[in-house]
Amino acid sequence: MSEKENDVEKGVMKMYRESEPNIEDLYERSYINHIAWSVLVLALGLIFWLTIALINAENQRNALYTAMCADPVFKGELDKKCLKSVHSREHWWQHVGYALTHVRP
Repeated sequence: MSEKENDVEKGVMKMYRESEPNIEDLYERSYINHIAWSVLVLALGLIFWLTIALINAENQRNALYTAMCADPVFKGELDKKCLKSVHSREHWWQHVGYALTHVRP
């Protein structure tokens, strides 16, 4: 084999080595997006849960304010079963709207 053929072969092999993937970086992963999406999902879940709690609290507050759950047998007492199942407004968004616009009692 001549010197020139050997140089050509070395050049081809060098190109081949540079074109193959780097094994050390092949399986490297970034978890930044996973953390951001996880935080977003948790925040949305928390907002959803707090909205449901706000709706229930405002529903019961409005039922107490309008005396919808007065106990028919014992005057001045509350019917707790009624308080759990009462619908003091027609829609859930009315509770949210009232609670967000009336922050002071």
